[in-house]
Amino acid sequence: MTKSLMIGLILGALMVLASGLTKVMTPTVHLSKSRPALELGTAIPLQFGEWKEEKNLASVVVNPQVEANIKKIYAQTLSRTYINSNGERIMLSIAYGNDQRDAVQVHYPEVCYPAQGFQVISSRQGVLVTAQGTIPVQRLETNFSNKRFEPVTYWTTVGDETVTGGGISKKIAEMRYGLKGEIPDGLLFRISSIDTDTQAAFALQDSFAKALLNELQPDMRLRLAGLGSPSKVSVKADDL
Repeated sequence: MTKSLMIGLILGALMVLASGLTKVMTPTVHLSKSRPALELGTAIPLQFGEWKEEKNLASVVVNPQVEANIKKIYAQTLSRTYINSNGERIMLSIAYGNDQRDAVQVHYPEVCYPAQGFQVISSRQGVLVTAQGTIPVQRLETNFSNKRFEPVTYWTTVGDETVTGGGISKKIAEMRYGLKGEIPDGLLFRISSIDTDTQAAFALQDSFAKALLNELQPDMRLRLAGLGSPSKVSVKADDL
């Protein structure tokens, strides 16, 4: 057997092996089909703690082009405005997708807000500490024509894991599910408020998120924020 023929056979074998591995490692089972259907409209309460829905106000106005892209990516979306007894308002937006492998960056606030004319002044990572565990979040400062200042807090989930943005943590989570043959679902959870005091706004948003999560059943907390899985470290209420 000539050297060139041997090399050709080895390369051919490697190609067949790589093709086989790719086929084996390609996920085929949608995680969303193996658990109860998620209905955002009924899963998220209209009233909890000191908060209740204010039906006369809409959340962020989305231009038609952005809305069309959202509908292509997500199976469900929910937008509500809540108000408390002090007259403070929080805008809530949740976008859920059956297949979280897709490039969902189009709806990340860093992209969505500028598409609507907002300027993103800053973006930084943070942590939301709840009685059920911690959530990695992204904090944004945005403004529209220097007239509307809107701080934003958001997080994303891949399956039952909470990840930061669309970076490497999201890819690693996707790979973990992929190695099990599963196609993860997931969502983007965003809360914002109109306030020139950024720190006060973030504190209010955290309070809102904690109140909402406290109202939910454990299985819904897991799907909404990755809280409740064995890998999560619980935080005592006294530490909050």
